[in-house]
Amino acid sequence: MPELTRRTALTATAALAAGSIAAPRASADDHHHGSPEAFDEVYRGRRIRGRATGGHHGGHLVTVDGVELHVMRNADGTWISVVSHYDPVPTPRAAARAAVDELQGARLLPFPAN
Repeated sequence: MPELTRRTALTATAALAAGSIAAPRASADDHHHGSPEAFDEVYRGRRIRGRATGGHHGGHLVTVDGVELHVMRNADGTWISVVSHYDPVPTPRAAARAAVDELQGARLLPFPAN
């Protein structure tokens, strides 16, 4: 039997440890890459809606009274909108609510694509 050296022992220990750490398994909840749930509600008299669009970067379509509110997910997982750009919030629903608060009853105007 070969002599057990420190290097062999450390290598064997590392291999055993690596094998015992299971990789996280994807669940049905992770199917949409952690995108927030759809919502449809009246907030302060305004109809806000949101749903995942299946976009590559966690796209989400949010509307306020039927007008699209452009939202974007930040690298840290927070969300911002064109209306409340400097106030990150945890979800697209919160972004829609923040936009309604910021609009103070004013109508959301369509944001030009170009």
